[in-house]
Amino acid sequence: MAIQQAADSNFKEMIQAEGVTVVNFWAPWCGPCRMFAPILEEFEREAGDSVRVVKVNIDENPVTSAQFQIMSIPTTLIFRNGQPQYKESGILSKGNLQQLTASPEQL
Repeated sequence: MAIQQAADSNFKEMIQAEGVTVVNFWAPWCGPCRMFAPILEEFEREAGDSVRVVKVNIDENPVTSAQFQIMSIPTTLIFRNGQPQYKESGILSKGNLQQLTASPEQL
């Protein structure tokens, strides 16, 4: 499954999926966001269908960004069965993403 782009209009539906959804808030002008993008893409390729990855451009989607109080980017939120479980700003390593998205039984 490829990384999906969310908008204010469809964000809620995108995160309501069963399982784990990783949401990355970013902007094209953000240097750290550009550094994080290849890590996120590699994580998504390796995770396959077990994790959904969604990106939200904060400039184009201010309602969603405000709803989750995004004050700096990149910011990553982890949702499990539509419920927010974790939030962190900055660049995460692939290992961090794998650990954060592991099923509760694996932790």
